[in-house]
Amino acid sequence: MRLLVTGGAGFIGSHLVERLLNDGHEVRLLDSFVTGQRSNIDHFEAAEVVEGDIQSFERVHNACRGREVVLHQAALPSVPRSIADPLMTNVVNVTGTLNVLLAARDNGVRRVVYASSSSVYGANLALPKVETLQPRPISPYSVSKLAAEGYCRAFSNVYGLESVVLRYFNIFGPRQNPWSQYSAVVPRFVTAALEGRAPVIFGDGEQSRDFTFVENVVEANVLAMSAPGVAGEVFNIACGGRVTLNRMVRTLSEIVGSGMTPEYGPPRNGDVVHSMADVGHARRLLGYEPRVSFEEGLRRTVAAAAERMPVGMLAR
Repeated sequence: MRLLVTGGAGFIGSHLVERLLNDGHEVRLLDSFVTGQRSNIDHFEAAEVVEGDIQSFERVHNACRGREVVLHQAALPSVPRSIADPLMTNVVNVTGTLNVLLAARDNGVRRVVYASSSSVYGANLALPKVETLQPRPISPYSVSKLAAEGYCRAFSNVYGLESVVLRYFNIFGPRQNPWSQYSAVVPRFVTAALEGRAPVIFGDGEQSRDFTFVENVVEANVLAMSAPGVAGEVFNIACGGRVTLNRMVRTLSEIVGSGMTPEYGPPRNGDVVHSMADVGHARRLLGYEPRVSFEEGLRRTVAAAAERMPVGMLAR
């Protein structure tokens, strides 16, 4: 199959490109390399790399030419970043997604698989999260992801462009950047554990997330590329459980073999307190099953981070 992966040099995108190449697909990736890393894709000799931003309709249009399916991973992530710069978050996540959908429509692409976020549920406190819940986004980031979902549904209804929306729940794994001020919690905690530093928890640490190893997300995208009868559908992609940040620290301590005492700070604006997915819809229509548990995924993530970390930075 001829595929385009937007954001293909990013954390999730590069894992997806790797799987697609291994499965024998013809893969083109589009990335601006603002948050994506060339080191993530240097070893993908078979992939066609197009440098460009999804803010450019012309660039996206050219990248979509001759593709059958687009796997749209490109985004400007992070709730704190969106609070600091809501305009740029909107431009990339909403206008950028609209560019992708227009380019896909105009080039005769059959299906777009869109990477959305569990953050769209926001202030809706019901657990577990099912796709029929009323979204109540509480940050500019979550608003941008929900708006892009709306465009996906509209293009399915109005133009006949098949769209499938995958709502990711707290994805983690190798290649995730721990150094940005907007980094996700898992890479920051893993790096702190390996360096012997105290991780910083915003809040009391009893907030919980449905942490999902990246391999599970890749599998969901592969299934969503060709599953029949799912145009216009929305799916939760997660493990279907929840882990508190305090429990994560305890698990990390066991994995690295040293005690960790976190530092606690005030809660952050825009963060939800608890999140857990119901993945029954994805099981029924996509055949999705989370293959890697939280604990196993964390072990793999620690091992990969330790390999990439300079020896002098590892805790002794």
